[in-house]
Amino acid sequence: MNEQIIDNLVDQVVAKIHQERSFLVEASGRHIHLSQEHIDSLFGKDYQLTINQYLSQPGQYASKERLTILGPKGALHNVVVLGPPRSASQVEISGTDALTLGLKVPVRESGDIKDTPGIMLINGNKTVCLEQGLIIAKRHVHVATKDAEKMNVSHGEIVKVRIESDQRSLIFDDVVIRVSDKFATAMHIDYDEANACSFKKGIRGYIVK
Repeated sequence: MNEQIIDNLVDQVVAKIHQERSFLVEASGRHIHLSQEHIDSLFGKDYQLTINQYLSQPGQYASKERLTILGPKGALHNVVVLGPPRSASQVEISGTDALTLGLKVPVRESGDIKDTPGIMLINGNKTVCLEQGLIIAKRHVHVATKDAEKMNVSHGEIVKVRIESDQRSLIFDDVVIRVSDKFATAMHIDYDEANACSFKKGIRGYIVK
């Protein structure tokens, strides 16, 4: 068997492994998570968010409710509220959005909001001024527990992910792995990152270490 044939076989095996271990990549736009206290303040006492569309993560949904985010230099309008309610409110934006608002916003994992900037949320004549909770979400892969062993990853691990696209394939570094029985396996990136890799719906990635 000549060297070229061997190389081709190796390439085929590697490609098969990558396909088996690949996962959906989703682009996540700016959005808001609210506590029930802040839902009540913005929409009325005991208000229930209206489900518009379920998301890929089990139990998570985009609601019909929209808010304006107001910063020192600008505003972002018609920002979707995601449900269900959380214990603490959090607003996730991109780096480009941060420039529009006029704020220096840290990259953080979801839920890590200590010492992050505050932001004003507006619904008509009702407002809530968050003391903290504005973040740029750290790029991450939700991994279902059943998939973690197959993918050879553990919760909290930092990995590199290669995304194949027609024109801008690239490798994202500093991707955090989040493992849970409550997750469906999928990677989340924001719109700035999506533009960098010529994102298209259905695009997939795989871990390279």
